[in-house]
Amino acid sequence: MSSNVGLTTPRGSGTSGYVQRNLSNLRPRDSSFSPYPADSLKHRQRQPNAEILEHDRLRQIEVQVFELRDKLEDEEVDEDEIEAQTEALRRNLLFSNEGDEVKAEGRGKKALKVHQVHELAKAKIEESDRLRRALGIREDYEEGGHWKRGEERLREAIPEVKNEDGGRGLKKEKW
Repeated sequence: MSSNVGLTTPRGSGTSGYVQRNLSNLRPRDSSFSPYPADSLKHRQRQPNAEILEHDRLRQIEVQVFELRDKLEDEEVDEDEIEAQTEALRRNLLFSNEGDEVKAEGRGKKALKVHQVHELAKAKIEESDRLRRALGIREDYEEGGHWKRGEERLREAIPEVKNEDGGRGLKKEKW
């Protein structure tokens, strides 16, 4: 064997001992090049779809109404009484201010499932807002904005003069 590659002896291995190069192994390219613009690499929070959130809220209300109906039917309550109680519960849940808390009773972000992406996005936005307020970070804060403002101040501080060829450029100092 050359270069300590492969088996020391092919005996008992069930192979011929021939070593081939792995042509499917792709080496990473130059890491400095990126086909994507720098703005697209920034993290952007996914916004939840309000229609889907409202649909899920209404669905949770209907689940509670159905559970009440099922319980009342098991107790053999009159059909008119069942309709009246379920309609009252539905109205209570729809028009109460606790409508959003109906589905989240005792559940936090950790209790949400992976497939509930809109609920997770809403919970993440609320969590980020609480953290931002706790740390006193402005809403219009942009990461790295301090360095950009510093560069702008530096550019403004350096006076511009006309070059001999008529173009504008930075003033060159002679040492």
